[in-house]
Parts: sequence; C-alpha cells; structure tokens
Amino acid sequence: MKTSHKTYSEGKKIKPTNKQAQASIRVCQMLSNGYLDIRLFRFDNNTGNIFIMAGETIEVIIPPDGEWYFYETRL
Repeated sequence: MKTSHKTYSEGKKIKPTNKQAQASIRVCQMLSNGYLDIRLFRFDNNTGNIFIMAGETIEVIIPPDGEWYFYETRL
C-alpha cells in the first residue's frame, strides 16, 4: 500500500520540488558547517521559492529549479 505524505504550514499545503528540497539540505548543511544560526526557513506559496536567512546578513533564495543564490537587498 502506497502512502501519501502531505506537508502543511499554517494550514496551507506546501510542496517544494525535489530539486528545491535537495538544495535546501545542501545550503543548510553549508551554513551550519560555518556555525551560522538558521534564523528563518520559509516556503513562499505565492512564488514557489524557499527563503533562508542565516547569521546576521546571509539570505538565500531557492527557486523551484533548485539553483540557489544569495539575495541582495539594495539600500
């Protein structure tokens, strides 16, 4: 019998892609290897992106294709 696993956050179903899930594990591992606190990990249902904030200044976006990049805010 095949079981289905659904993940919910705040009552909403979240569905990251397999590539996103694997990339988020790699990014979190790299951040923790550098002894950085992961302060926020969020899946945005509107954009389909994963957002990770670590340490004081590091922000990472992981789009559905899994090709992560640093988010840079412009002042």
